[in-house]
Parts: sequence; structure tokens; C-alpha cells
Amino acid sequence: MTLSLAVTPGEPAGIGIDVLLQLVQNGSPHELIAIADPSMLRQRARELGLEITLREPSGKSLRPGELAFESVSFATPVAPGKPDTANAESVLRCLDLAIDGCRTGRYAGLVTGPVHKGIINEAGHIFTGHTEYLAERCTAQRVVMLLCTAELRVALATTHVPLRAVPDLISITLLEEILKIIERDLRQRMGIHQPRILVCGLNPHAGEGGHLGDEEVRIIGPAIEKLRAQGLEISGPMPADTVFTPHHLQYADVVLAMYHDQGLPVLKSRGFGNAVNVTLGLPILRTSVDHGTAFELAGTGRAHTGSLRAAIACLADMALHSTAS
Repeated sequence: MTLSLAVTPGEPAGIGIDVLLQLVQNGSPHELIAIADPSMLRQRARELGLEITLREPSGKSLRPGELAFESVSFATPVAPGKPDTANAESVLRCLDLAIDGCRTGRYAGLVTGPVHKGIINEAGHIFTGHTEYLAERCTAQRVVMLLCTAELRVALATTHVPLRAVPDLISITLLEEILKIIERDLRQRMGIHQPRILVCGLNPHAGEGGHLGDEEVRIIGPAIEKLRAQGLEISGPMPADTVFTPHHLQYADVVLAMYHDQGLPVLKSRGFGNAVNVTLGLPILRTSVDHGTAFELAGTGRAHTGSLRAAIACLADMALHSTAS
């Protein structure tokens, strides 16, 4: 089954365009539709020394060197490695068109390339990340950031917030909502019949029974017990310094970390360059690469396509599971 998948290359001065153009040199079983300025795609292909044939979306798979597109004009010419705030509006416009296309069913899902949050904010737009932007545009009450490698999935209870704000954000209600989303989406979109979830504590040693912090006793533990009583297969709160050992992971489909840098360094140390960022809880399917804009590599041909390849494969797999269910 050939799927039509939207791809937003992200910050045009970064490597998002590069890896997409490099990837389609071998064709694709699914139709990849770049939401971008076609002149920008052609220019970058010339700079990379790649042959590219751009065409309108047709619902057909891609032949080698072929790429479908939906046109968005950019304000100024793009130079690899040299971002321009004048193009920030167009970066967001690409996202908006892709989201709209997914919501109307024109696209089966969305793969996002890396953006530069600083450039978008300097242009006058409040932007904390793709995950938060997608949640707002889709009017989703709660979304969950999940990163995946071939061997590990890590979800986050909080995302792009200062570390000092994390304890005040964690509540029984928050954890209940997040864990239900994780359980539902792993079951309905990833084909895991009975997801097994491990939950990290917030404090060292999961609080040592309240001696090193009491969030585990007051909040995390009660939330877990409430959901276990409803039939969810959840264990914790577990110390973050041991939950990622093979002994525990063999009994888990996903680990829920309490904050960004509690779980993601472990995942990225194991699979950086081939990991996928998935947003759970949206009415659309969205995956993303695990890397940034890498301005120093833009236009050089040295950027690796592994994460984009994995993000596309993950999105297609989720779309097919969602169709089947």
C-alpha cells in the first residue's frame, strides 16, 4: 500500500532539505511530498550535485531522484548554513499546510525536519518546539513526546521546560492523562496489544521512600496504582539510574521519564542518528528526526539520512496500523 506522507524540511538553511534530497535518490515505496519552495529544492540539489525531478502529488511511489511537492514561497533566497529570520514565517506556513493536509486526509501523516527555535523566536513568533506547536494547531488537550530507537522507547512527562519548573508541573492528573495516551497510542498506532510501561521516579533512587523527595509517594505512585487498578500494565516509580538496565527493559515496551534530560540522553547515546521523535495524543500522525539543523553540514553532502529514513518508516508503520485498527 502506497501512502502519501507530508515532509516539512524545517529550517531551510539547515540539513533538513539535504537529507530529504539525498534520501529520495533511491526512490521511495511511499509518496513523499515536500512542503517547501520548489526553487529552493532545486537550488540545494544543484549545490549537492544531485539530480532531482519535482512533480505534483499523484498518490504514487517515488522513482529514484523523484520528489513530490506542495509549493510554499520563501521571503529571501536561502544559503546553506546561513539562517535568515525573514524566512521564519514560511517555515511555519509549511507546517500549517502539512497539518491541514493531514487533518483533511490528503496526507496519511507528517514527518518534520529540524527547525531552529531561536530563529523563529527572533522573528517574533513564540515557538517552544514542534510538539507544542502541533498540539496548539490541532487543539489537542494533551500530547506526549516519545522517542524511539530499534530497541528502546522513551516518553516524557514534561518537555521543553526549565528543570526547576518540573516538580510543580507533575501531578496525578497529568500522569494519568499521559499514561493513558501512551497506552492507547502504542496499542492503536503501533500494534502493541498490551503495552508494558515503566515509570521513572523524579528524585534520586526514586525518593528513597520519601527521604530524598516525596513526589514518588504523593504523586507518581498513586497515579500508577490508580491506572493499574484499571488494567494498565505499569510498573514504578523506579530509580532512573537503574530502569534503563537490560534486566528491567526486557519487561518493557516504553519508559516514561519525568523530564527531558532524564530519559533522552540514554536513548540518544544508544541510537542517535537513527532515532525517531513521535508525538502521541494528536488527531494526526507525526514523526520527526532526532537531530538538529547542523548548519555546518548544510550543503556539504555529509549529512546522514538515517534518522529521516527511520522517521518515514515509523510513520508509515503507524499509518498502516491505524488503518488496520
